[in-house]
Amino acid sequence: MTQVTIHQAKTNLSRLIQQALAGEEIVIAKGKQPLVKLVALPEAQSGRRIGHSPDVILYIAEDFDAPLDDF
Repeated sequence: MTQVTIHQAKTNLSRLIQQALAGEEIVIAKGKQPLVKLVALPEAQSGRRIGHSPDVILYIAEDFDAPLDDF
C-alpha cells in the first residue's frame, strides 16, 4: 500500500494509475489523514503481465529454433 498526499496524487496521477493497474492499493490523504483509496476495477486489470512468471520456463533445448524437417 502506498500513501500519497492530494498534491502528490494530482502531480503523479498517471503513474499512480499504472501502479493501481499492477495491483497496488494507493491511499490518498489530506496531510496525514487518509481519505480515499485508488484501486483498479477487476475488469480493467489485465490477466497476463510480462515478466511475472520467471520460473515457468525451466528448460529450452539448444535446437528449439531449428527448422523442422517435415514443415
